[in-house]
Amino acid sequence: MVLTLILALCFILAILLMLYSAVALVQDKRLFGSAPKDIVDAIHPKEERFKGARFLGWILVILSMFILVAVVVIGIWDGVRQGYGFWQFFWRCLAVLYIYKAFDLVFLDWVLLQKTRFFQRYYPETEGCEGYHSYGFNKKSQITKIILFPFISALIAWLCTFI
Repeated sequence: MVLTLILALCFILAILLMLYSAVALVQDKRLFGSAPKDIVDAIHPKEERFKGARFLGWILVILSMFILVAVVVIGIWDGVRQGYGFWQFFWRCLAVLYIYKAFDLVFLDWVLLQKTRFFQRYYPETEGCEGYHSYGFNKKSQITKIILFPFISALIAWLCTFI
């Protein structure tokens, strides 16, 4: 259980690294697909914050993707090593996904988007956008993921039983 919590924390940290890299360094609005539409529409192209910022940002985005893959690999490797069956793999995967989703809903969508001025610091032109005040703007997407997580976990657990 401790490793599962550590894996969930690493998953969350990788997402935070990816978010920071996209917002502060890469600054390409194509990476903001999950942001409220009015905020994305208000974003203007930016010059690099410093020489090499976009390159560094893309390196960090790629690094965060490697961390996400490492979370999966370590979770599976440890489960195989410990002789996990279907249900143990299922609960580990489901725990990581739901811990991440709780963090996403509370911290990313509510605190970061609505209570702080994180995005406005990098995109002052988005000041006053309604998206900063519409918690639940992506409700359909969030509910879909919450419903799909048990099925995704079951598929992953089933595949892991063949390893």
